[in-house]
Amino acid sequence: MTFSTETFKLEALKQDDASSLNALMITNGKSFQKYLPKTLAQNLSESDSKEYILKKNKAIQTQSEFTFALKDMDTNKVAGLVILKNIDETSKQGEFAYCIGNKFSGKGWITQSIKAATKFAFEELGLQSLQIIIHKTNLSSINVAKRCGFQWTKTLENAFTPTGKNAINMELYELQYER
Repeated sequence: MTFSTETFKLEALKQDDASSLNALMITNGKSFQKYLPKTLAQNLSESDSKEYILKKNKAIQTQSEFTFALKDMDTNKVAGLVILKNIDETSKQGEFAYCIGNKFSGKGWITQSIKAATKFAFEELGLQSLQIIIHKTNLSSINVAKRCGFQWTKTLENAFTPTGKNAINMELYELQYER
């Protein structure tokens, strides 16, 4: 899947993206550490990012997970990630995770990207239900979910354990495919 506008594009990660992916993770490490600690931990150096990209592209080939780079059109640098994960072929369900660098936040890029990736998930992959799991304090992410048509479903008790902290409740937002 590829999606583009005048200001950004969404596409599979390429080996050439390792340096800017690593820079994105390091520059935004403090904010990404809270909710994307595994992704951050896999991109702490440029060589780590190269390995991450290889692994994520293999997952795309097997259709087990789809990791897309959100790239600034002017610089072609990775500005964020959109990940379609936890794909369950039996229940026809998947889950989105996403992040964007502080410098690119507030431009609507994640909202547009989630809408494009939702269309891909429903129309190309045949999924019937999509989820986004968000902490109640992450208002930007909640707004993205709502703008993309996701509805709050329920609170997931102790669903996420931040690094070095106790488990916390998370909010489940879902979107069902409608023909």
